[in-house]
Amino acid sequence: MSLKTKDIFSITNTDEFNAHALEIFKLQAKNCQVYCEYIHHLKIDVDQINDFHQIPFLPIVFFKTHRILSNDKPVEITFSSSGTTGMVQSSHHVTDVKLYEQSYLQAFDQFYGPVSNYCFLALLPSYQQRSGSSLIYMVNDLIEKSKHPQSGYFLYNHDDLFQTLNNLKEKKQPTVLIGVTYALLDFIEQYDIDFPELIVMETGGMKGRRKEMVREELHDQLTKGFGVSAIHSEYGMTELLSQAYSLGNGIFNCPDWMKVLIRDTNDPLTLIQNGKTGGINVIDLANINSCSFIATQDLGRINPDGSFEVLGRFDHADIRGCNLLVQ
Repeated sequence: MSLKTKDIFSITNTDEFNAHALEIFKLQAKNCQVYCEYIHHLKIDVDQINDFHQIPFLPIVFFKTHRILSNDKPVEITFSSSGTTGMVQSSHHVTDVKLYEQSYLQAFDQFYGPVSNYCFLALLPSYQQRSGSSLIYMVNDLIEKSKHPQSGYFLYNHDDLFQTLNNLKEKKQPTVLIGVTYALLDFIEQYDIDFPELIVMETGGMKGRRKEMVREELHDQLTKGFGVSAIHSEYGMTELLSQAYSLGNGIFNCPDWMKVLIRDTNDPLTLIQNGKTGGINVIDLANINSCSFIATQDLGRINPDGSFEVLGRFDHADIRGCNLLVQ
């Protein structure tokens, strides 16, 4: 394609996003066999698409049954989704893992500033205990690039985490604690932390360990337990190479090369207006080598300022490691 891959991460406005999205769409409509066949069955004329709102979205379930690739380069790494025993996992075959690295590093910088400013603590036991997690790949790299001697994982050693948090608080060290929801709740049931400057980032998922909770109840418990004013979240999944971030109240914003659109739950080819609840469609231009246009099984709505909220899951949708809590 004529547009250079690196230009994806230099987008500054909607017109630039639209130009990149259309070029990537035409590339993938031609070279991604599964996406090509899907478009053909929809009887969509690729040449008639001239705005990213018109682009068809591939149902995310295809990542469970097919290899979604838009080039013939060797696969460098395969990320797989978490799931209960016997459940078919999604597989995301990545032919250029540098795209993923640039995406999460630049997105973090966009929302929080340089990675090197922070100490990263990870409480992700269920992710650590399986292979193929894109989240663990990202956190490993954030820990390494932070170059902070106290950055690291805490599997079940909550006492060490408690001591480390208190030490970092005394040092006034900017710190990010990224954790799976049930592990964060387990921790604050044992320990009280009063660390107002701490960024607590929950990744969602009870993994069957606890009953699901509405977001307000969960975040109320976590804010009190850690002594913070808000709980941050990241919205990402195996099938994407980009994440959106919430700095509190479950309100997410995308990095400049990613957009969320909302589709009608009864007519999946129709987009609906801001403020109405529907299915979440994601455009992730970093997914240039697989498929950038994905119809997820999450429900949400877009706010007037372009931010979005995740409100739950479609009925009968598989439970996933990245699922957000029902509001």
